Amino acid sequence: MSIDYSQKIPNNVNLSNDRTLQRALEHWQPHFLDWWREMGPHDFASADVYLRTATGVDAQGWASYGTVKMPDYRWGIFLADAIPERKIGFGDSFGEPVWQQVPGEFRSQFRRLIVTQGDTEPASVEQQHLLGHTCPSLYDLRNLFQVNVEEGRHLWAMVYLLHAHFGRDGREEAEELLARHSGDADKPRILGTFNEPISDWLSFFCFTYFTDRDGKFQLKSLAESSFDPLARTCRFMLTEEAHHMFVGETGIGRVVRRTLEVMKELGTDVAQALRGQGVIDLPLLQRYLNFWFSSSLDLFGSEVSSNAAGSFANGIKGRPDETTQYQDHVCTDATYELPTPDGKGGVQTEKVSLRNAMNEVLRVAYVRDSEIGLKRWNMQIQKAGHDFRLKLPSTRFRRSIGAWANVPTDLEGRFIAREEYQRRLPEWLPTPADRTYVQSLMQRVSTPGKMAGWIAPPDRGINNLGLDYEYVRLN
Repeated sequence: MSIDYSQKIPNNVNLSNDRTLQRALEHWQPHFLDWWREMGPHDFASADVYLRTATGVDAQGWASYGTVKMPDYRWGIFLADAIPERKIGFGDSFGEPVWQQVPGEFRSQFRRLIVTQGDTEPASVEQQHLLGHTCPSLYDLRNLFQVNVEEGRHLWAMVYLLHAHFGRDGREEAEELLARHSGDADKPRILGTFNEPISDWLSFFCFTYFTDRDGKFQLKSLAESSFDPLARTCRFMLTEEAHHMFVGETGIGRVVRRTLEVMKELGTDVAQALRGQGVIDLPLLQRYLNFWFSSSLDLFGSEVSSNAAGSFANGIKGRPDETTQYQDHVCTDATYELPTPDGKGGVQTEKVSLRNAMNEVLRVAYVRDSEIGLKRWNMQIQKAGHDFRLKLPSTRFRRSIGAWANVPTDLEGRFIAREEYQRRLPEWLPTPADRTYVQSLMQRVSTPGKMAGWIAPPDRGINNLGLDYEYVRLN
């Protein structure tokens, strides 16, 4: 379905036929643009950026490339095409027709989910506000800006749902999405990970690999929703989310490749020798992975959750690929075995209702998906003849939510004394010295085709263009 770009708000939801909704969104639009100018990429309003813009939601139309100034980017509202005669795929209303409006009894649950998802989109733009000033190449700078404008459009997607289906409450929530700010002491973003500073590109690559992957799984769950406008919105958002994870996976892979090149040149893997050559040693990279992976795990919520059970039972939020991956879509009597602390320094297996364990089902799938990139990076390391392997820490490590919250464990998930845990954290997480060193590498490279010394070039350019293409023209 093509999108009419002659409209003030490009959309494929027939906005022009709902004047009340159109006026409400046109009232919100200047506030969004003010937010973008204040909190979006700092000091790049006049840059010409080679960006991808959706002109349709089918395979041919969702990725149209061209040069644009970011404040002129045509954000809008795009829903994936409706599936004819779509039925509810899970929960107590399994097999019934999907809903085009929110049932009154589920309004607060839907609103909370949409607001929480919507809050993450501008949060990540705010976290990355200053990154452009230290880009390792114009290729990377363009990718950062592509992620930023798409997060802005994902905010539009959630705001549309709030305005269209939740009345005055929805309009007020949409305003609040621009009032909270990442890291703000008085009005922070809702989820903790989205208040973490991202002041260097290694953090950015880890964030797009791990935290945007959480976004993928949340969107895949909401894409199963019985509320069809939400499901269609998230299906289209997933086409863009894939690029964000690509930026993270290839970015970390390029860091690994460059480090391996210098290890070969020097004939050593000693961290100080590598740092003397301005690259990121692998143990330092591992500490960054530990930090961002463990932080992202909490985004799934508690292992046992009555809210998750209610969301599944009421058809609000399913499991990723619910209709294709599972046989039982109602899960009334199904159970799930969950390892939890027994309070005596050991682990017990707790049998809980599967509906109550839906957050954990999601987290397990996320961990399995996160392993894919590590296998690729480790293949590079193995081919280079080194024994070091990157790995994910245990899902019990450094948790702040759920059964393992504040339980001191090592990276393998083994119980340890709290004193030992505190003493060993500098082995496992980035230290102030680590962060200072990484920050010292963050020097902007803006010559087309050139790369910072701590990262290897990508395998290919964007949309069949060369690596020496001027992806961002800095005016």
